[in-house]
Amino acid sequence: MTPRTKEQNEEIRLRRLAQIRKAAADVFLNKGPLLEIRDVAAQAELGYGTVYHYYSNKGDLLHDLLWDALERAGRWLEAPLEVPSALASGQAPADGHWGYAAEAFTGNSADADSRSESRQTAAAAKLGPTAAAGVRLMQLWADDHALYLLHKLAGESFSWLPEARSAPLAAAFRREVLTPLVVLLENEHAADGAAASGVNTAEPPYWLQCAEMLLAALVGCASLSLRRGKLHEEAMDIARFLKL
Repeated sequence: MTPRTKEQNEEIRLRRLAQIRKAAADVFLNKGPLLEIRDVAAQAELGYGTVYHYYSNKGDLLHDLLWDALERAGRWLEAPLEVPSALASGQAPADGHWGYAAEAFTGNSADADSRSESRQTAAAAKLGPTAAAGVRLMQLWADDHALYLLHKLAGESFSWLPEARSAPLAAAFRREVLTPLVVLLENEHAADGAAASGVNTAEPPYWLQCAEMLLAALVGCASLSLRRGKLHEEAMDIARFLKL
């Protein structure tokens, strides 16, 4: 048998890490901090020793899982209003900006999901940029549980991690997610020419607080649908309920 090359070994390592992190996100969604390495091994259908080789404790695993998710966290805000027309044509965008959703164009069942997303996101777009972005985010959460956990734990200031690890994560989340969302909210408010009665929307903390509350509301409302595997179907209902 020909020995594997260094590149092949690295590819296997990265694939195994992705497998473990995905399994950890699925387990954490149900068990929270009660998660154990053996739970992750069972979910990933790997031996305990294999998972332990990569992660000897759940703190390191959660830390890496969240940073990995953060790399994908900004994609939902890149161009939410372009999604409906592109999806309606049945083709994914050439730049692949939809992250995991781009995989929806590889099979029949996935095509059905993409058509459902097209209808929901198009309907949300009629309500405005914030609604379209919110529906898009929940659709990503349905496929990427690590991304959902990132937003959920960000709302809790990543308190399940030591401060030395939580502080950099919180700062990066604010930069990569909250700041672009603040810009979206401000721009939509300016385009509508609306004024919040009795609220000084010019104050810098105002829109940041709105962004934080919006994400917290989405996280809370999406939880039940996500656990029963219905978030793709119910994302638009949640957006309407929250009157985004």
